[in-house]
Amino acid sequence: MARIYRDDDADISRLDGRTVAILGYGNQGRSQGLNLRDSGVAVIVGSPSDSSAESALKDGFAVSRIGEAVRQSDVQLFLVPDEVMGEVYGEEVGPNLEPGSALCFASGYNVAYGLLSFPETIDVMLLAPRMVGKGVRDTFLSGIGFPSLLAVEQDATGDAWGTVLALARGIGSTRMGALKSSFMEEAVVDLFSEQRGDLLLLRLMFEALTEAGIDPDVAILELYGSGEWVEIYAAARDMGMWPQLQLHSHTSQYGQYIAGQRYIDAERSKTSLKRLIDDLQSGSFARAWQDEYRAGMPTLQAAMTTTRHHPLQEAEDRLYAELGRREPDSDSGRDRPRAAETETETETETETETETLSPGAER
Repeated sequence: MARIYRDDDADISRLDGRTVAILGYGNQGRSQGLNLRDSGVAVIVGSPSDSSAESALKDGFAVSRIGEAVRQSDVQLFLVPDEVMGEVYGEEVGPNLEPGSALCFASGYNVAYGLLSFPETIDVMLLAPRMVGKGVRDTFLSGIGFPSLLAVEQDATGDAWGTVLALARGIGSTRMGALKSSFMEEAVVDLFSEQRGDLLLLRLMFEALTEAGIDPDVAILELYGSGEWVEIYAAARDMGMWPQLQLHSHTSQYGQYIAGQRYIDAERSKTSLKRLIDDLQSGSFARAWQDEYRAGMPTLQAAMTTTRHHPLQEAEDRLYAELGRREPDSDSGRDRPRAAETETETETETETETETLSPGAER
C-alpha cells in the first residue's frame, strides 16, 4: 500500500526565505501559484510574453522570462508541455540552475524516459496533482484539497522530501492525501489512462447502435450526452466504483454484474492492456511520440481530421446545437462550445495547458 502524507507530515516552513518560480502559467501553473501564495509562499512566474504572462500580471505576480525566473528562484515548478520540455530545459532552465536548486515536475514523463539530464547538485522532485487545474484551485479554496503523487528522483541537498512535501502542503494536496510514488509509475498510469481506449470504445458503441437502427441523437444521449456519467463518476469518487451501483436500479445492477460479462472477453482485454503497459514501461510509446512530434504530428493531425468527419461528430454537432450547448461557428461552419460554460483541460494529466496543437495541452 502506498505511503500517504497529510498536513502533519509536511512542514511548509521549509519554504520560508525561499522563492518558488512557476515555470509555465497555464491552468495548473495558475492554480498552483495562487495556492502557494495564499499559503504564504513567495512566488514568481516565468513565462513567454504571451497571454499566460498577461494573466499572471493581472493576478499580481512578478513575471519574467523563464530563464530569468530560474535565476531569481530557489525552487522551480516546471509546468510546460511534455513535448517542448526538453527544448525549454536545454535553453532556459538547465543553464540557469544554481547548486541547491529544487526542480519539481508535475509529470513524470521526461524524467522517467531519460529525456533530461541534471547536474548532480540539484534536487529533482515530482508533485503530480490527480486533479485538473481548476479543481486544484477550487478544492483549495473549499478546504477539501485533492490527491497528488510525490516522488524524489535526485536528493542532492538531503532535504528533497521535505521540500516536495512543503510544496504539496502549500498547494493544498496534503489536506486530502499525497501518495508516495515514482516518476515512472506516474508516467505509466497517466499515459495508460490516456490510451486505454475509452473514446474509441464509445465510438464503436455509437456505430453498433446506429447500425442496429437506433437514432444517432438517442445513442449519443445515452452513451454520454446526457451527462449522467458525470454523476456516476462523482458517486464512484465518493463511494467507490462498485458500491455506487446501489444508487442504480436492480435491472442496471444485474446488467453490470452479470449480463455484461457475456460481451467482454476479459482475458483478451487484459492481454491487450498488458501489451499497452509493456509499451509504456519499455519507452516504446515515448520514442514513437517523440518521432511523431518532431515530424510535425502528421499522423495525429490526420486522425483528428478523420474524427471531425465521423458520423458521431456530425450527429453530436447537430444535437448539441439543438440543445443549446453550442452555437454555430460562422468562420468554419461548425459548432463551438459556448464560451461561458466551462473551463476545459486535457491531461491529466498533469494534464498546465497551452495550445501546441489545435488544441494542445501542457501536462
